[in-house]
Amino acid sequence: MSRVMALLAILVGGSVAMAAVKVETVNYTDGNTQCKGVLAYDDAQQGTRPGILIAPEWWGLTQYPQDRAKQLARMGYVAFVADIYGNGQTTEDPQAAGALATPFLQDRAMMRQRITAALEQLKKQSNVDGNRIAAIGYCFGGTAVLELARSGADISGVVTFHGNLSNPNPGDDRNIKCKVLVQTGADDPMVTQKSVNAFEQEMRQTDVDWYLISYAKAVHAFTNPAADAHHMPGVAYNEKADKRSWQCMMDFFGEIFK
Repeated sequence: MSRVMALLAILVGGSVAMAAVKVETVNYTDGNTQCKGVLAYDDAQQGTRPGILIAPEWWGLTQYPQDRAKQLARMGYVAFVADIYGNGQTTEDPQAAGALATPFLQDRAMMRQRITAALEQLKKQSNVDGNRIAAIGYCFGGTAVLELARSGADISGVVTFHGNLSNPNPGDDRNIKCKVLVQTGADDPMVTQKSVNAFEQEMRQTDVDWYLISYAKAVHAFTNPAADAHHMPGVAYNEKADKRSWQCMMDFFGEIFK
């Protein structure tokens, strides 16, 4: 009987060790702006592993991007949620979110600087393989990771989910060194077919390895299960598109991190 109990103790102990995802707040700065990013990783895993930078929606550093970070950590990555607004700011008010996001959309140099500061913080983590880093972004964050790529950042790839594809400086696309995956909703009123066509045309004029996937019946914020709670026209969750786009991202990671 004691042997059975001992075996159970070993099995239970082992399962606890395997599920050792840690979540930490990491303080860093961009110039005079204090930022509070969120780092997630599996503490039971040894050695370095790929790092994933996450740029959140215009709501700021809410629970949603943090949950995505934990999801990635359970899959063996080190994930870091960038604090674009500074001081960990969040909001549930669309008007307030617009007020926070607009300065960065109007000043892409500032956006690049802020997302680059987060990238540098991720690279500093001792468990991150600096040669295997990707950046993913949702909505407003999708624009941020595209700007990171357009800055010439030395990373493996970027993935945007329902991100704004506008580019005030089209020539900067030639600076992109990494692979690019764009995932958008076919019926997204905020990322129109016109903007998709413009993005594709810009990409065709470069040597960038890119591809774009459009999901049927999906509108803006289709990956976020809480999207419907905002009661905004053209914003809704789509479970099928969410699962498909996540799997597509994982396939992309398998390619760039092989």
